[in-house]
Amino acid sequence: MIEGRPELIAAIRPLLEARNAVGQQVSELDRKVMKLARHDAQVRRFMTMPGIGPITALAFKATIDDPARFARSRSVGAYVGLTSRRHASGELDWSGRISKCGDAMLRSYLFEAAGVLLTRVPKWSAVKAWGVRLVKRNGLRKAKVAVARKLAVILHRMWIDGTEFNWSKKEIAA
Repeated sequence: MIEGRPELIAAIRPLLEARNAVGQQVSELDRKVMKLARHDAQVRRFMTMPGIGPITALAFKATIDDPARFARSRSVGAYVGLTSRRHASGELDWSGRISKCGDAMLRSYLFEAAGVLLTRVPKWSAVKAWGVRLVKRNGLRKAKVAVARKLAVILHRMWIDGTEFNWSKKEIAA
């Protein structure tokens, strides 16, 4: 049907060429990200955690920069903006949605990693089991935020200790 319409082919050809050029650029950038992740030992350690890929690991390392800035790993979740926002005035005191302080890109990457951990990763871990219990009690969106905060805390602790992700609590106790 298109073969007999040269004006349609002439109109579509630039779009196809642009699509191919964008596809080549995306694959080039993907190779560069993988190369950066492969050559950084800490990023490779971050990637041992389920749901954390090279982009999230690189974004976490770039955003946190120096893990010694935080006295406790719990503070990293607040720094990224994954804590509940509070409003207190007189008799009112309610906690609402997340505070959205800090780096929005890292927050969204951690949220996506939490979604991958809860829905796509087949292997069970203590973090996934905790997240699944939250899903049953509070719903998927709230559980993803809570798991994203926990991922940030665990990644920081992994960075401080120089360890890889522990899949079970038995390894921690041993």
